[in-house]
Amino acid sequence: MIFLSIREAIIKRLKEICAERNIKYNKLATLSGVTPSTVYAVMDETRVELSVITMKKLIDGLDMSVTEFFDTDVFRNLEQETK
Repeated sequence: MIFLSIREAIIKRLKEICAERNIKYNKLATLSGVTPSTVYAVMDETRVELSVITMKKLIDGLDMSVTEFFDTDVFRNLEQETK
């Protein structure tokens, strides 16, 4: 079993949803009311911090509830963040 960090899991989930719905990152930005650079920053695996408010905007832009977004196996198998 591969354990992901929460950041890696969020990126994986966003990529998965965008691919399923054929949504490009610029379109996600428009739907979410954020700038394209914000979406690209969220998807940048080298960045450490991720705003909860930004995540909520992206989830809203995907027309999902927070529960729907996080209710997947990828979030059930996260690595411990306090290492």
